[in-house]
Amino acid sequence: MPTAVPARSTGEPEAPAPRRPGRSPALSSGAARAAVRIGAFALCQAAVMAGAGLLITGPGHGRWPLTVEDAVNESLEGARTSALTTASTVASAFGDTSTVVGITLVSCLLLVLVPRLPLWREAVFLAAGVSLQSAVFLLITTSVDRTRPDVERLDDSPPTSSYTSGHTGAATALYAGLAVLVLSRVRGPWRRPLAALLLLVPLLVGLARLYRGMHHPTDVAGGLLNGSLSLIVVGRAVLADHSWAARPPADAMDIAVAAAERRAAPARKHATVVVNPTVTDPATRDQLALVLAQHGYRAPSFVDTTAQDTGGGQTAEALRGGAELIVVCGGDGTVRAVADAMAGSGVPLVLVPCGTGNLLVRNLGLPIRPADALAAGLTGEPHALDLGRIEGDGFPTVHFTAMAGAGLDAAMLEETSDRAKSALGWPAYVLAGARGLRAPRMRLAVRLDGGPELHRTARMVLVANIGTVQAGAAPVPAARPDDGLLDLAVFDPRGVGGWLRAAGVLLSGKSRGGGGRRAAGTSRSTTAVGGPVEFHTFRRAELSFTRPQPREVDGDPVGPGRRLTAEVRPGALTVMLPARER
Repeated sequence: MPTAVPARSTGEPEAPAPRRPGRSPALSSGAARAAVRIGAFALCQAAVMAGAGLLITGPGHGRWPLTVEDAVNESLEGARTSALTTASTVASAFGDTSTVVGITLVSCLLLVLVPRLPLWREAVFLAAGVSLQSAVFLLITTSVDRTRPDVERLDDSPPTSSYTSGHTGAATALYAGLAVLVLSRVRGPWRRPLAALLLLVPLLVGLARLYRGMHHPTDVAGGLLNGSLSLIVVGRAVLADHSWAARPPADAMDIAVAAAERRAAPARKHATVVVNPTVTDPATRDQLALVLAQHGYRAPSFVDTTAQDTGGGQTAEALRGGAELIVVCGGDGTVRAVADAMAGSGVPLVLVPCGTGNLLVRNLGLPIRPADALAAGLTGEPHALDLGRIEGDGFPTVHFTAMAGAGLDAAMLEETSDRAKSALGWPAYVLAGARGLRAPRMRLAVRLDGGPELHRTARMVLVANIGTVQAGAAPVPAARPDDGLLDLAVFDPRGVGGWLRAAGVLLSGKSRGGGGRRAAGTSRSTTAVGGPVEFHTFRRAELSFTRPQPREVDGDPVGPGRRLTAEVRPGALTVMLPARER
């Protein structure tokens, strides 16, 4: 049954709930997922850095521009003076292990112990960034063996390889990390000059290491890159992950509702929020409740989906109860289930992305942060979007909002576990898809809008209502969710060259062959054919396969089968979108 968020009293606000001593939101929620994400991307970082080192010491050895490195080192050796040597000693010391460890430890203690802070996430960001840089540096030095420059060295040579510069990498992770915290957490006119000084330190350390004959220029560049990548990997997992955010104060809802009631605004319509609890944490739910209250929705009904009912039943019940606005908070599967129940109802829908792909939200240009997306929808205008209706052997007729397909993409979705998606996000699909490349091609027949039957081979086929997916790739670049049409893409790359051309189509967002889209109201499909990808536009498509193929609808596997039939339902879904500029 729906559970409504009760209306709060507008009188004296309740006292905030006491916090458990010694517990920090940064260490009590999201830590495991962040750690797995950091580990996965750190392996990629180490592979990239080691690969660059092997390229420098292997095929690139003795080639331009590496041939000028010896000249640079010899010029710096010839320019040595007593004063410069003293200055380089001081600068190099900022990247020494003892200095970096000491400053990191002191900085983290200040971040968590100073009264009125404590900044646990920022402390974890700094400590993890420095530690990750060191771990990757050790992995690199075990796989890349590079001798130090053939000049007089002013320091004792450590046993590690010359590539990369450990001093420079550690200095980058520490001082650039501190600069990030200064720019993002400090207010005042001096924060930008301070951040600039901190960013200058790694450059001075790198120059000092070159001057002292300890590294080649590419070793210093590698250290700068390694430190920077470490901060990016850790920062994305720790600072940008909403699941680490502290929950709003206990009286925040009371304050928001009281402010809304003080406004002399007309009564708002009833809203129901359909929530997928597996991808929506309590902090996000509280933020959504605050946004709804601030827009006058004083007692919205929050309804959780279940494994047995992923949103359709809850939505249908809300519509029967007179809901005049539905908010869906979840991923593509939850959006599909809600849209399926709302098809043709005319009731407006607000999209709040909380899943892995969020494809419809991305294609509509809505904000990705849940609270921002909700606010944009509540202040927007109703727009009619198309839905695709699809059925096949083994599953009932359903609607989809983004894409359905068969072959490689469906197999990739079947192979990706919920744990991997939660930990890695959309890159988990890429890792799973690599295992499906060895699968044999499918053979299929396609009939579009009652036309002649087309026979094709393919790695995968996509029926699309939208054009782009994650990372900016556009597998069906011409597809739009409001043109009264659906698009079919047939992918059949052969060999390395075919896969490279297919990747070019995906990344460029352009179809080969120049076949334009047909105007709405015509019955014949337009086609763009050429190379490894073939595009068609249609209102109704019938696909049959010679043997059962894995299939998916809006990212959810629906089981293998030999048939798919899809047709468009123009304008069947009403979605609240930001007002267009006139």
